[in-house]
Amino acid sequence: MLIMPTQQLVPKMKGVDFALLAIGAIAGAYLRYKIVESPVTIGALPVNVLIVNVLGSFLLGIFSVISLAFNLDTKYTLFFAVGFCGSFTTMSSFELETVNLVDAHRLGLAALEIVSNVGLAFIAVITGRILGNFVLEHII
Repeated sequence: MLIMPTQQLVPKMKGVDFALLAIGAIAGAYLRYKIVESPVTIGALPVNVLIVNVLGSFLLGIFSVISLAFNLDTKYTLFFAVGFCGSFTTMSSFELETVNLVDAHRLGLAALEIVSNVGLAFIAVITGRILGNFVLEHII
């Protein structure tokens, strides 16, 4: 038997919510574009996308602590976490760079790309949360 929900599971987005999401997304996409427009490499490893993914993860880590500590309205999450960080960081570009390295038979660099993006972004979120907690406990 198929059970149909009687209420909408996800509430409709209001105009101001959409505007905040869009403004955050535009800002994040623009900043990512500015960072990746001139290729930066370490040896043969492209690092522009790594930089945005790690920086975005770090900022999201800080935001996650601040939003909980101050019980921020979901509008801030839409603007910063979903809009800005969501469009600033880039899984698709990371994957494309990795596939390009595989296509060029640079499997070691492809593995380094994967480990760097996933590992450093993970560490960046943790570091951002630690810094956010430190700031909240000692400065604010």
